[in-house]
Amino acid sequence: MNKPLNIHFAASSSDAAQNALTALVARHGQMPRDAADVIVALGGDGFMLQILSEGTGLPVYGMNCGTIGFLMNDYSEMALPERLAASEKAVIHPLAMRAQTADGTLQEALAINEVSMLRAGRQAAKLRISVNGRVRMDELVCDGAMVSTPAGSTAYNYSAQGPILPIGSDVLALTAIAPFRPRRWQGAILPNTAVVRIDVLEADKRPVMADADSRSVKPVLWVEIRSEPSLSHTILFDPGHGLEERLMREQFA
Repeated sequence: MNKPLNIHFAASSSDAAQNALTALVARHGQMPRDAADVIVALGGDGFMLQILSEGTGLPVYGMNCGTIGFLMNDYSEMALPERLAASEKAVIHPLAMRAQTADGTLQEALAINEVSMLRAGRQAAKLRISVNGRVRMDELVCDGAMVSTPAGSTAYNYSAQGPILPIGSDVLALTAIAPFRPRRWQGAILPNTAVVRIDVLEADKRPVMADADSRSVKPVLWVEIRSEPSLSHTILFDPGHGLEERLMREQFA
């Protein structure tokens, strides 16, 4: 018989998540994080990303106490040890962002879903895009651009008309946000070994901010984005409801 997993519960600040935390701890107890085998995250996708970004190395099983909950399982207080024992694993790698701000400082961050560059003023951004040191687009006039992982491809990337990428595929999506010139540019699918650099043109007149899973840096002069295969995060899903199935459902909704 398998030994029961030591569970650490973590919850967002919402009332629903805090109520769930109280109920689950009363039923299952609370193991300190440094002695746990698994983290059960109670909240929405934003809270899941927050927990993953803390880099504990523990697998994370999310239960939805938020809105969309794409990365989360259905909430239930019952049979949690059995659900954890039967869960499917999805291993994802984050993006590493390095950005130079207008005052010359370098900022670094990791992102599970996407790194995006967004106009921070009234005028459209002007961006130059390079891949592996070679300029691929001299000027993109747009509201912004982003590089997305397969796990994040159904989030902001999909809303911006970017492609859904299969989980496990060794590619990234480069997607424009409201492109004006070239007006019909469809973006690009890149190998996950690619290093993408986006330079801000006319930065004083057209300021741009960089955002790594809602961690913002502004204003920026340039950003480099690459996959970070040396880092990995493990998310647990109920059987038959893993990331691959969720991505498939999104495309046939």
